Amino acid sequence: MPVYKELGRCALLLCFVLLNSASEEPEQPDPQHKPVRLFTENDLSTYNGEKDEQPIYMAVKGTVFDVSAGREFYGKGAPYNALAGKDSTRAVAKMSLDPADLTHDTAGLTEDELKSLDDIFENVYKKKYPIVGYTARRILNEDGSPNSNFKPDDQPQFSIKDEF
Repeated sequence: MPVYKELGRCALLLCFVLLNSASEEPEQPDPQHKPVRLFTENDLSTYNGEKDEQPIYMAVKGTVFDVSAGREFYGKGAPYNALAGKDSTRAVAKMSLDPADLTHDTAGLTEDELKSLDDIFENVYKKKYPIVGYTARRILNEDGSPNSNFKPDDQPQFSIKDEF
């Protein structure tokens, strides 16, 4: 039985990569656009793909991406809509759409799942979708004070100075 589970996981990963690489070149962000913003869970939830006129955001590893260019994947009724409007780090790592995995929490992930997360974060999300901000959990300490260890992510179409 574990072989079938692994094959299913591999098939889901392949579909995920193919679907996310199927569209044209990523949209280049407007040079006037300042992408950094702090998102609370409530803020992020409003960008869940349910409204056609609104952008679609999702977070991975506390980094919020504008995945609107992939509306056919993340929009209302689309295959990955469950990931939109939240920090879906665990779900991306596990290649899962299980509601219990739609969280930032990475506790208990296997080494392979963590490697998969890093690979997808770097080679899909950071390369394809613009960073529009970070979750409050990533920028702030639990007491609400600024996290002095916070460092913004590099992204091919932005320089750090453009983000701040």
